[in-house]
Amino acid sequence: MNSDNQKLRSEIQTADKWNIDAMYSDSSAVLEDVSKGMAHAQHLASMQGHVMDSPSSLLDALISYTEAYRAIENAYAYAHMKRDEDNTDTAGAELYGKVSMSLTALSSMTAFLDPEILAADPSLVRSYMDEEEGLGMYGFLLTELLKQRDHTLSKEEEFIIASYGEVLRSSGNIFTALNNADMEFGTVTDEDGNAKPLTHGTFVRFLESQSETVRKEAYDKLYDKYISLNNTLTAVYSNSVRKDAVTAKLRHYSSSLDAALTFNDIPLSVYDSLIHAVHEHLPSMHRYAGIRRRVLGLETMGMHDMYVPLVRPQEAHYTFEQAAEICCKALAPMGEEYVNAFRQGVLEKRWVDRYENKGKTSGAYSYGSYDSEPYILMNFSGTLRDIFTLIHEGGHSMHSWYTRQTQPFIYGDHSIFTAEVASTVNETLLIHYLMDHAENDEMLLYLVNFYIDEFKGTLFRQTMFAEFEKLTHEHIESGGSLTPEWLNTEYGRLNSEYYGPEVTYDDKIKYEWSRIPHFYRAFYVYQYATGYSAANAIAERILTEGPSARDEYISFLRSGSSGTPIDLLKLAGVDMSTKKPVRMALEVFDGLVGRLDELTKGNRNA
Repeated sequence: MNSDNQKLRSEIQTADKWNIDAMYSDSSAVLEDVSKGMAHAQHLASMQGHVMDSPSSLLDALISYTEAYRAIENAYAYAHMKRDEDNTDTAGAELYGKVSMSLTALSSMTAFLDPEILAADPSLVRSYMDEEEGLGMYGFLLTELLKQRDHTLSKEEEFIIASYGEVLRSSGNIFTALNNADMEFGTVTDEDGNAKPLTHGTFVRFLESQSETVRKEAYDKLYDKYISLNNTLTAVYSNSVRKDAVTAKLRHYSSSLDAALTFNDIPLSVYDSLIHAVHEHLPSMHRYAGIRRRVLGLETMGMHDMYVPLVRPQEAHYTFEQAAEICCKALAPMGEEYVNAFRQGVLEKRWVDRYENKGKTSGAYSYGSYDSEPYILMNFSGTLRDIFTLIHEGGHSMHSWYTRQTQPFIYGDHSIFTAEVASTVNETLLIHYLMDHAENDEMLLYLVNFYIDEFKGTLFRQTMFAEFEKLTHEHIESGGSLTPEWLNTEYGRLNSEYYGPEVTYDDKIKYEWSRIPHFYRAFYVYQYATGYSAANAIAERILTEGPSARDEYISFLRSGSSGTPIDLLKLAGVDMSTKKPVRMALEVFDGLVGRLDELTKGNRNA
């Protein structure tokens, strides 16, 4: 055991590690795949200027493109996960660097393909699709590509943009370096009088403390650091927004938002309808804030008080095996095939890298390649929250498991718009299972509060972020400048509007925008809110309608990216082009707030 009480990677038992070594025997095998991929890319590059000579040449080009990315994606996934096992391992970091460079090179080498296809008359592309049977598999891909005709530049211009990939990502990279490497927040004195480090990972835990003094100290110290860098972070974020605006203009979109949504065939109305629907239900969020203040016994409640649980029941400690079995019971409505595949994956096939070790990447994710198992990284410590993490990432992995059984490589992935649905359906089934089996009123109150906070963090908070992004990009696109004062004022106004009059606002929450990493991937976060809404509607159908709704949902899981996100979700009985799914989810939230009010009537410090 190390002096800091973290185990070394070598001290973790094999059974508790993911089995990614099944992908490659060693790093030389990884680089062999990179070489194979680059050989396919070189063949494709040799066809430049001749891709559209005939139906067979178009097919040859698409096959070469597919095989190049399939080989290098597999290598990249392995190198990425190997690095995340232990970031102190220099060999792993070196391998990841080599494969990442090959991916950038591949992007540059193949950048000519789309412009060359789009330079041809669309009727010629369609005639080739009719003549060449092998192009049938690429039908949806080519149809979607033709929709981008007005937004794709010449092959020379596309090459330049692809070559500037790292430069265009510089704002996000600078923020990441500042946020994760350079910024230190000091220590916080915990409830027992011990000084503990304040980090991104411990911040929320401090905000969940029963001690208001601890919560306030953590809140103040973290935000004081961001306040001290307000001018720098404004410059970094402003550059990111300007990059989005310039890129959208170069590609002939009406706005950055138009560019982000049109690429995935998402109607602009979906974005605006989400914001509008959430605004309609803000009174319920304000009511919830009032219940929190009453139950916590606070005369005034600040933003630093919005995360502490209203009740903290005696929490059981779970083994990983117990957590997996609870997940399986909660997933019973998904049917025997789903549950058996999930159980075998997490308990027998070693999908999951379970425990923390020195140098391991924090957080959790589901990852892998088209040709690998759908692996899961997490840092299991035995809490109820860890069970939610396992079932959430397991939802992503099961989405990949079903998709890769039925879809070819080109449709073997998922858009963000659909990906979060699979994870959140699982979480929703778990919370319903736990509430139905709550051992006592205290646990039921905890779970209702937990479910409300999931809505708060995913549907309301992410929509607030989405609204802020819309405002910042519109301001730049209309000729404005993102100054510290403008950003701070607009964010503070939105925060007050979303959380309401029950919260007493300090002068620090308006700086929160400057610590949100997702803002460097513009118009990304709204998909958490839409995905959460769709998932709640799907879970409700599965629980009330049974096997027929489940089978429709599994058809969606099998579909990968073989259709537009809106059309794929219709397979599961949810039409996200309408306001209905978001409003259904918000009505669930309204009901939960009412239930919480009843459970805590007359309670102060419940």
